[in-house]
Amino acid sequence: MTHGWMAVVAGALARGDGRLLMHLRPEGKHHAGLWEFPGGKVETGEMPAAALVRELAEELGIVSEAVDLVPWGFAEAGGQGRGGPALVLLLYRLTRWQGEPRALEGGGVGWFTPEEIAALPKPPLDAELAARLFQ
Repeated sequence: MTHGWMAVVAGALARGDGRLLMHLRPEGKHHAGLWEFPGGKVETGEMPAAALVRELAEELGIVSEAVDLVPWGFAEAGGQGRGGPALVLLLYRLTRWQGEPRALEGGGVGWFTPEEIAALPKPPLDAELAARLFQ
């Protein structure tokens, strides 16, 4: 966390057929039952791309490299009296990785077209990014 805001990273894993991977938030977690781009918090002293490589390994069991991450967009929300730090979500596009993505922390994963992603129930920042990217 840095000065009242928290950096969060997410990955838009893209297959050759144009489908993107979305992760279903598991029961018992914030935003349970909603679909999101997979990722998580950037730890103190960690660069965002390195954090995403770590998070994708922990959540999906895949191996990726920071050099293959392409910045794709960002969204921010919260802070200023909302009971916690503001969040800044940094989204990266990724087309190369090793392994088959699977939901290691519960929930599920699925491959969707941009049109299908638009219809999925998503947390607010993921919904904002999807609306901007797929309009």
